[in-house]
Amino acid sequence: MRKSVGTVALALLLGVLIGAICSELIGLFLEEGTVAHQLFVRYVDFGPEVTRLDLVVLELTLGLKIRFNLMSLVGVFIASQILRWYR
Repeated sequence: MRKSVGTVALALLLGVLIGAICSELIGLFLEEGTVAHQLFVRYVDFGPEVTRLDLVVLELTLGLKIRFNLMSLVGVFIASQILRWYR
């Protein structure tokens, strides 16, 4: 049975989100500066820079960044395995 693109995108986004939350929780218990702390907490940004549009009456700030780290990849793997069993 084929999954819709929206279902796959939602599962991957939830996997990244769950992995990022787990990474922050693990980082709370590890000592700062250690290799383990850097392994779980360090991330890589993907996305364009923040854009500011200043109209005299209105100021808009636009931007979107996605942060990946080790636990995000683990979360995506777990989400993909759950998606295999989802009907």
